[in-house]
Amino acid sequence: MSDTQVQISRRTALLGAGGAAAGVVLMNSAPSLAAADKQSALHNPVARYGVGEFEVNTLMDGAVPVSAPQKTFGMNVAAEEFAAVSSNNFISADSFKTFFTPTLINTGSELILFDTGVGAGGRPARGNMRAAVESAGYTPEQVDIVVLTHMHPDHIGGLFEGAAPAFPNARYITGAKEYDFWAKMDPEANGVTKLLAKNVKPLAEKMTFLNDGGAVTSGITAVAAEGHTPGHMIYMVENGGKQLLLAADTANHYVWSLAKPDWEVRFDMDKEAAAATRRKVLGMLAADKTPFIGYHMPFPAVGFVEVDGDGFRYVAESYQLSL
Repeated sequence: MSDTQVQISRRTALLGAGGAAAGVVLMNSAPSLAAADKQSALHNPVARYGVGEFEVNTLMDGAVPVSAPQKTFGMNVAAEEFAAVSSNNFISADSFKTFFTPTLINTGSELILFDTGVGAGGRPARGNMRAAVESAGYTPEQVDIVVLTHMHPDHIGGLFEGAAPAFPNARYITGAKEYDFWAKMDPEANGVTKLLAKNVKPLAEKMTFLNDGGAVTSGITAVAAEGHTPGHMIYMVENGGKQLLLAADTANHYVWSLAKPDWEVRFDMDKEAAAATRRKVLGMLAADKTPFIGYHMPFPAVGFVEVDGDGFRYVAESYQLSL
């Protein structure tokens, strides 16, 4: 008998034994229970990291599917190129999911929230800031400082719950240039100015305005990153010899924006400046191997950047910030 015949024979014998065993199990098993109802999609609302002695929590305010992604990303490239890049990265060119991820940092002396999410309003897939903060083990009442990276609605929408401030004991920080740009406009000019008038201006007396290089607190520094909006700010977090960049909306998708920094994004108000900012910030992250949090990156929204040809590649954090 050949080796091949021996192998087939042994496999057949094993299958036969398994089949007999299965028969015994079936004869002695209890009756099947009724099928359990399927549950809705799970959201992991909190992920926790360390930067020196700072505790950093990314909070999932929500995530929603969106169709026709090239209406938002890669507006200046051919559909064939967009489709090829998408396929090469194992994602659909027809739809995507966008995430909303504020960050909560406990410095040991202050609890600081960066951005406030979309805000409640009958949209169960987003607007879940209170639940996310509580899942992290805190309450909105414990937040000492709320930092607004810029004034787009998905960052300022959660400042109020109904008619009351959502973080009643907090003081507020934002970029001076960002606030001034929007505040001087007619409140009825567009959706941003309307929400600014409703959610931000009532808190202005409790607000501190920073310029490039200004400090939120010891170890957290504002960095101008204009283009997405006129005064878009990002924040460098440093403690114990470690760094983490809160990159806000510098790149709003890990392939169609981060990997391709020159691809135009519909929500970038100055598209040329936004592309230049992306290249500068992503180049710095790659050179220094600094981790970052991207507000719209796939949750938990923490990763690294490496140079990839003329663009970049997103490398999701695994355990580096928990060592």
